[in-house]
Amino acid sequence: MNLASSAAPGSVGIVQPQRAAFAEPLKLSSGAELPAFELMYETYGALDTARANAILVCHALNASHHVAGRYAGREDSEGWWDNMVGPGKPVDTDRFFVVGVNNIGSCFGSTGPASVNPATGKPWGSDFPIVTVEDWVDAQVRLADRLGIERFAAVMGGSLGGMQALCWAIRYPERIANALVIAAAPNLSAQNIAFNEVARAAILTDPDFHDGHYYAHGVKPVRGLRVARMIGHITYISDEQMGEKFGRALREGLNYSFAPEFEIESYLRYQGEKFSEYFDANTYLRITKALDYFDPAAAAGGDLTLALAPATCRFLVISFTTDWRFSPARSREIVKALVDNRRDVCYAEIVAPHGHDAFLLDTPQYHAVVRAYLERVPR
Repeated sequence: MNLASSAAPGSVGIVQPQRAAFAEPLKLSSGAELPAFELMYETYGALDTARANAILVCHALNASHHVAGRYAGREDSEGWWDNMVGPGKPVDTDRFFVVGVNNIGSCFGSTGPASVNPATGKPWGSDFPIVTVEDWVDAQVRLADRLGIERFAAVMGGSLGGMQALCWAIRYPERIANALVIAAAPNLSAQNIAFNEVARAAILTDPDFHDGHYYAHGVKPVRGLRVARMIGHITYISDEQMGEKFGRALREGLNYSFAPEFEIESYLRYQGEKFSEYFDANTYLRITKALDYFDPAAAAGGDLTLALAPATCRFLVISFTTDWRFSPARSREIVKALVDNRRDVCYAEIVAPHGHDAFLLDTPQYHAVVRAYLERVPR
């Protein structure tokens, strides 16, 4: 909800999160069931009288419902995709009603491992069920129903958010007119699953993990979470960008110890430390598992073309040349399957040096492609 417009040009201004509670159980892909759940969300812009101008933004691993704007009294609280969403920006809130939602299992207000388990009166901890991209989309449908949105003008996201947009197109084809799948893949490669497993192992072997019930012990497995973040962060940046930014630069010189000597070491430790202060380890375990499990072609005998056949919406697929985690070749797999199904698809391969994180940045060509595509969405 936008509370004020007295912010810098192009900003949605001061925003306030909202909470939606759902009493009806949510059946999960694992066979488990959430007896009830809550979703945190934010909205920007105004829903038109036909309720036809809504865009759902799906977040990636460590993001949340806070897509754009900032919170009152907190100058450092800018939304994670603020450069993309706002008045006059590629996702123009003067025209679209934008919804950002925090997924179940997360640690930013939606029901997750740190929430109270109604059966025990204590935090769920490791008893919180494993969730999947499909479960997230099913929960998002409940929110759309609550907001009176029968069909989204678009569902969009980058990385894991792009996977959710793809899932929407397959799972609820009648409820989505456009899917913007950015820096994503139809499934994770073995290498990507391996990176996730090493990150999870760092958390699971932390002495403060306590089998996931560390809340009761008043501790956090921060050491494992720091290492997990460092591993993940390496995969988000291209070798080109890392070399340009850090190279082999030393902080002060060689000291012949295991303290950070190279600038890149110091940077990774800083990122791990910062991440461990605000993110939840149980959430990290579950979101990386959701990434591992996503594979729509698995239910179609490994045939991605067959898996995408139910989709009827238009697509914009975007990749970045230096993204080695979700490489352009993986995006082209999606494009080929859509073309094989004779679907309306636009594809852009953006030249950018930033690696996987490029989807969060404001590369002019990238933003111009998103803007031009959304301008074609019927008013």
